[in-house]
Amino acid sequence: MSDGKLVGIVLVSHSAEVAASVAELAKGLSGGATAVPVAPAGGTEGGGLGTSAELIAAAAASVDRGAGVAVLTDLGSAVLTVKALLAEGDELPDGTRLVDAPFVEGAIAAVVTAATGADLDAVEAAAAEAYTYRKV
Repeated sequence: MSDGKLVGIVLVSHSAEVAASVAELAKGLSGGATAVPVAPAGGTEGGGLGTSAELIAAAAASVDRGAGVAVLTDLGSAVLTVKALLAEGDELPDGTRLVDAPFVEGAIAAVVTAATGADLDAVEAAAAEAYTYRKV
């Protein structure tokens, strides 16, 4: 458990609309976990499709409460952009972690778990566990 600080969640998509919608869905389905800091980072600065290191870094800074930041991504180049930011070392808040999880289900699990005050390891584990959710 954290010391009262909540893990922040950043949702990186190639589309601003998708990132914002998944953030809204995750917060809504988690019982409106309004205290959990969640930020979408979708698209490019100009509003196009793609990813933006600047938008991702700004989103991570906006949700950092000192308990770590879980970053979930939609597709390959979003992963590469986050990995590059992590490698630079000073672009993202300390305790920022790229989480290997399905984007929608993982986001919901991450927000629900963060709302309980769980630490970054537990948030990451819950999001990653979403890979095991069966639909049939």
